[in-house]
Amino acid sequence: MFGFIKKSLQKTVEAIKTIAPKKKISFTKDELEDILLEADVEYALVEIILDQTYQEKITRDILRSKLLATLAYTSYKEPEFTTPFVELIVGVNGAGKTTTISKLAQKYKNDGKKVILGAGDTFRAAAIEQLTLWSQRLDIPIVSSNQGHDSSAVAFDTIDSAKAKGFDNVIIDTAGRLHTQTNLANELKKIKRVCEKAHQGSPHRTLLILDGTQGNSAIAQAKAFDEMIGIDGIIITKLDGTAKGGSVFSIAYALELPILFIGTGEQPEDLVPFDKYEFVDGLLDALFVETKEE
Repeated sequence: MFGFIKKSLQKTVEAIKTIAPKKKISFTKDELEDILLEADVEYALVEIILDQTYQEKITRDILRSKLLATLAYTSYKEPEFTTPFVELIVGVNGAGKTTTISKLAQKYKNDGKKVILGAGDTFRAAAIEQLTLWSQRLDIPIVSSNQGHDSSAVAFDTIDSAKAKGFDNVIIDTAGRLHTQTNLANELKKIKRVCEKAHQGSPHRTLLILDGTQGNSAIAQAKAFDEMIGIDGIIITKLDGTAKGGSVFSIAYALELPILFIGTGEQPEDLVPFDKYEFVDGLLDALFVETKEE
């Protein structure tokens, strides 16, 4: 797993090396400010990290503890539920929702679970087509309707089918954009109400898909979705294609929501659980000289 997380940070590490080409035992605050900003850690968070550090020279251990503290909310406890486990996937168009749904479905299938998909983004015909293609590729059933149909009806039918046929996992796609944010909020709230009617306690988890290439600009987007519908966890996509890996710290700190997975590529298997220790160490390895323990 560590190899995948390190791979996702490759471009961020390259950006850091333009500021700090040589590894060192310690850095000054000014040096670290430049490094963290280059990695797209939000300025306000950089100030918090460094203002709480009183040493002139900051070692790996000191910085490691500060960075881990910004990720204090990344742990997640799965709720109690009665099968099937229903997940609602939300996020703006282009963030990688459809691809991420396929990755989640593949993961559950590999775990021996029976999975069914719900094509709840009826606003875009392309979304229905893309998810249908993935369902065929992965040999996973899908419930869909035509463009413009009621997305909450698709959610209900998907859950109803899952209960009747003994499925373990239900993954429901949603629209990323309607004509106004109010329309989107109303639709998402309706889907959530209908899920509860179809299966008590569902959706058991609402996941927000964030495009890693957007960096800190994704924070406002995430807050909007959280206010609309309530988010239980985040999946960050396309992190391997951006130098903005440091924005993960800002996102986690600002939202106080767990980051569950990171997308590391386009294939169904390119989804790895987020491990804050491996993520932090992946960055620090690019900065600090290894010191041998006595």
